[in-house]
Amino acid sequence: MMQTILIIDDEVTNIAALNELLQSGYNILFAKDGPTGIKLATSTLRPDLILLDILMPEMDGYQVMHLLQCDEYTKNIPVIFITAKGDEEDEVRGFALGAVDYISKPFRPIVVKARIKSAMELKRHRDFLEWMLKERTKELQQMEKEYFNMFYRKA
Repeated sequence: MMQTILIIDDEVTNIAALNELLQSGYNILFAKDGPTGIKLATSTLRPDLILLDILMPEMDGYQVMHLLQCDEYTKNIPVIFITAKGDEEDEVRGFALGAVDYISKPFRPIVVKARIKSAMELKRHRDFLEWMLKERTKELQQMEKEYFNMFYRKA
């Protein structure tokens, strides 16, 4: 199953460049503003990764990130800021908000691909571990139930 990347950027040329770079390996969704990006992220098309610009009108990337982190449905979607804001304080703020990576524009395609690949691999492993934990919890709850049923039948 092909993984999905949501690109949120108000610049059509940036969306086109990222789409061109990534379309052969991923399903690509895009939004030209924060509110549309949040709608897509919270829909049934929930992406596996979000590439998020900071400098956007109406709602900047920091605000989008904050809203994504506050929503149970989207808080575990990895976000990579990909932006023209290259100051260290912007990068620190991005990580403080929960981003998994920060790429400054103009970006190098090989770097973008490598960082996306790493983020996707980490997400796959985290998702698998969460699934294993849920399955093991179910098993333990069933064992506990069987134990108590057996104990109370003897009494």
